[in-house]
Amino acid sequence: MNDDKGLSTTTLNREARFATDTQQVEYQHAKRSRFSMLKVFLINSAVIAFAVVIHYEFLYQFTMVMPKLRIRHRFRILLGVFAALTAHAIEIWIFATAYYYMDKAADWGHLRGDYDGSLLSSAYFSFTAFTTLGLGDITPSGNLRYLVGLESLTGFVLITWTASFLYLEMTRYWDRE
Repeated sequence: MNDDKGLSTTTLNREARFATDTQQVEYQHAKRSRFSMLKVFLINSAVIAFAVVIHYEFLYQFTMVMPKLRIRHRFRILLGVFAALTAHAIEIWIFATAYYYMDKAADWGHLRGDYDGSLLSSAYFSFTAFTTLGLGDITPSGNLRYLVGLESLTGFVLITWTASFLYLEMTRYWDRE
């Protein structure tokens, strides 16, 4: 049977079915994409939360211990700087571990360029991202890009927090010595 344009009913049914199949594929892709973005958001948030909690705990514990130390204030500040550097290094390694495993996963994207897939290369990349140095010799692709941007922001905030903390600790005792 033909309609006024010369198309058979079979052809029209096939085209209608194709449109329905295409819509179904697009719907499934959109559904997976929403789930993927939710997964990216949740995992990135967990990595950042872990780094921030570690930083908070380092600063809090140091605030509790610092007044009890029976050493000159200048040495307390030096200990504070070393503790802060240790906290930052741990936070950087947390991000590095995330990059290492995400690079090996199928849906996260990859680190490209001068990257050999090792944990040490991931740590190097994390150090450049955390400190906002960003040399560009290793570049992220895919969903890894979001964590890299968030690590730079997190690193900037945590480094600033550390600087403020150490400044306040220094000014507390400057006039006494």
